[in-house]
Amino acid sequence: MEKKIVGIWIRVSTEDQAQGESPEHHEKRARLYAEAKGWEVETVYHLEAVSGKAVMQHGEAKRMLNDIKRGNITGLIFSKLARLARNTKELLEFSDFFRDNNADLISLQEAIDTSSPTGRLFYTMIAAMAQWEREEIVDRVKVSIPIRAKMGKPLNGSASFGYKWENKQFVIDEKEAPIRKLVYELFLKHKRRRSVAKELNDMGYRTKNGSKFSDTTINRLLSDTSAKGLRPSFHTLNNGKNKKPETEWITVPCEPIVSESLWNACNEILNDQRKKRRAKGPKPVHLLAGLVSCNCGKKMYVFHKQSAVYTCTNCKNRISVETLDEIYHSQLKTFLLTDVDVKTYLSNSDEKILEKEKLLQGVTEEANTIRKRKNVLVNLRMDGELSKESFMEEFRPLEERLIQLQNTIPELQAEVDFLKIQVASSDVVLKEAKDLYDRWPTLPYENKRNIVETITDKIVVGKEDVSLSLSYLPSFPQNPVKSQHGD
Repeated sequence: MEKKIVGIWIRVSTEDQAQGESPEHHEKRARLYAEAKGWEVETVYHLEAVSGKAVMQHGEAKRMLNDIKRGNITGLIFSKLARLARNTKELLEFSDFFRDNNADLISLQEAIDTSSPTGRLFYTMIAAMAQWEREEIVDRVKVSIPIRAKMGKPLNGSASFGYKWENKQFVIDEKEAPIRKLVYELFLKHKRRRSVAKELNDMGYRTKNGSKFSDTTINRLLSDTSAKGLRPSFHTLNNGKNKKPETEWITVPCEPIVSESLWNACNEILNDQRKKRRAKGPKPVHLLAGLVSCNCGKKMYVFHKQSAVYTCTNCKNRISVETLDEIYHSQLKTFLLTDVDVKTYLSNSDEKILEKEKLLQGVTEEANTIRKRKNVLVNLRMDGELSKESFMEEFRPLEERLIQLQNTIPELQAEVDFLKIQVASSDVVLKEAKDLYDRWPTLPYENKRNIVETITDKIVVGKEDVSLSLSYLPSFPQNPVKSQHGD
């Protein structure tokens, strides 16, 4: 198996350094964890004394993201989430970037390691919770948007090509307006968006951001009603792409660039073209699709949208999609909330962690005591109350012992980190698991599918029962959960 290559992220505040948490300390702790996992450390990203409010534009952050994108590293180890970034928006952006590039985040203090099944499940649940929080924020501000739109105020969007915002007023841009009008005239002549884009580019015209015109840009400009004097101000959904029903649109009068008849003529051509190339949409993918097998060994598929039944072509074994989804949901509760087994397992592991933490606490306290004794000796020497010989006799053993302790502390921290991430934290996992089960019916399909793919090994449908193999604890006994069904 190819060795995993990771990077180490070091961002230690001035306050942390004053408390003895040096960059070297954090680096050693991370290196020991990587060594315990059998990983290779490729590079270290240093952001000492850099504020956590905004780090994405920092040179080291850009270097790290570039290394992830190029595949130079496939994981990033850091001491805790707050060391990666304090800005929630940036944390979510980091997480999305890592997920998109199949890279792992390893936070030692929060015991999150997305390279493990536990970490992936935990991280998926955290992402789901974050999405709910974002949606709640959107709901709170959404009420004010239609009011601002009806008043004609800007909604943090840029003006479309041919227009500009001037003193909070939507007005014609005298330089761009003639080009916008030319778009309609050329399209009426050629009836091809790509031809219009090519002719504009050949003439040397460019979009607002200085890029060349594309057929997509031409399509957007032709469809935009601003050109005929009706600026759409509130007509898209939260993602800014999919349009709301026309009955919910809010438009504000503005100065037109082209006549309504020219706009209508161009858009009639566009609509006819869309109808001709419109293809049938893909069949919906069911929640457990691709994971269902028959006990004869063959995969089971849903062949007809209307029937919604998983069928084995070999032995004709069948089970309805609705029934299997209900079984999965019911067994999800058993899987997530087996309090006795899971708590016993985690309790035993927590005892080991507690032992190591007590040892770590004792070593840390001894190190702090030695630092205080060293300061006392230095003050006595500076005040002339200790000779040089007496000072060195007392000071040297303390210095040697402190060096030993400073080497021991990150080693103990690495052991605690490793144990925590291997078994996960019982209070967090059980709390999030219960919340996940309760929210399951209202969870968006994409989130449910991500969780299903993370924790589901296989689903085997027999004539009289269904076997679900679910796993998320690395060393927890994996016993398939069986449920009876009659179809």
